[in-house]
Amino acid sequence: MWRSILAGAAAGAAGTTALNAIGYADMAWRGRPASTAPDRTVERLAERLDRSVPGEGETRSNRVSGLSGLSGTLTGVGIGAAAGLLRACGVRIPPAAGAAVIGAAAMAATDGSMAALRVSDPRTWSTKDWVSDAVPHLAYGAVTATVLDALTRPRTRDRSR
Repeated sequence: MWRSILAGAAAGAAGTTALNAIGYADMAWRGRPASTAPDRTVERLAERLDRSVPGEGETRSNRVSGLSGLSGTLTGVGIGAAAGLLRACGVRIPPAAGAAVIGAAAMAATDGSMAALRVSDPRTWSTKDWVSDAVPHLAYGAVTATVLDALTRPRTRDRSR
């Protein structure tokens, strides 16, 4: 079981890299700024937990930015680990469906937390907003599902050697 969970975490890390790469490519292509939603999510979460991010000015802003990046990585690795746990429990989803399910889980985790913390309201998003959010999460799901499958596929011996 632990092997599958660790494989899922590694697959989630690979998926997170794909999600980030697509996000950065989109920023470069369209010339858009980085989203402020992850930083605002960290701020709201700190408020809800009655905690403060230490520091002032630029130092504090940099800490919030670092925490938002770490939270995204943690989410991606965590969703991958959960997929690995499901794999260890015998849940087998066909690759295309696995990509969609894992991508949707990651999207629900991020968008759900932003909605719960009132950082953003997905009900008000435009089609363009939804596509901009869905495409990187689908890539996350595809890479995570593919890597998880590769890492957990039963090994066969090559008898020709």
